[in-house]
Amino acid sequence: MMESCHIHIKEREMNMNNSSKHYTVGELAKITGLSIRTLHYYDEIGLLAAYKDPQSGHRHYGDDDIVALQKIITMKFLGYSLEDIQALLQHPRFDTSLLESFRAQKEALEQQRRRIDIAIKAITRAATLLENKKEVDSQTMIGIIQSIQTEDEQREWLQQFLEPALVHELFDKPFEEQEQLDKQYVKMVNEVKRLFGRPIDDPEVQALIAEQLKISLNYVGTENVQDLTVLSEINEEQLKELEAMMPSPFTPEEEQWLHQANDFFMRKNGML
Repeated sequence: MMESCHIHIKEREMNMNNSSKHYTVGELAKITGLSIRTLHYYDEIGLLAAYKDPQSGHRHYGDDDIVALQKIITMKFLGYSLEDIQALLQHPRFDTSLLESFRAQKEALEQQRRRIDIAIKAITRAATLLENKKEVDSQTMIGIIQSIQTEDEQREWLQQFLEPALVHELFDKPFEEQEQLDKQYVKMVNEVKRLFGRPIDDPEVQALIAEQLKISLNYVGTENVQDLTVLSEINEEQLKELEAMMPSPFTPEEEQWLHQANDFFMRKNGML
């Protein structure tokens, strides 16, 4: 790599001597829109090595450097790293040998776009929730964001047990409906933390469980409840996989108390 860089510099010095036009680093920065600092960095790493005047030490560039910079700027726009660009600059023409590189870069950009779309979705829902609630417990908000972040993994996991159409219905809800669900979720979490420690047969505790069940039924749709019963048969390892994708805002003690209160409600109402 270093030998090829030295050869490249020698060739450029010869071209500079024959060039009809020389540019200072400041002039090149104005022409290309790049900063002087960036051009210095490109020179230091050998991406675009400048010709240095032996007397003054000033950097100079030729017409070929403008062409090279246009390639660099274009490849950066396509998302290539500087290391990849350095290799691509060795190709005077683009031919089918670059197809694999372009296809791999396209796939990488599509994955990046998917990550950005998910991040935008998480930020939008978080901002909307704060506009409505004014204040949200940090652990609860982080849980919502992490659940959105792992949405693709949740879909894939659920498709082991449920029909794709049902999975689609669970996740692809209108924004207004999801906004309402977020508000209900935050309210439910706050209520659990407020009531935690009370006897599980306390009227307010049981009212909370009833409300939580109502929200859950509205979310999944009463017509889909029977299809979801298959999830009650998953083993402990599978359950841990799902829980890892959907972090709980509750402490282990709160989780245990909530489970006991829910179990009491189900038995009392003949649902077990």
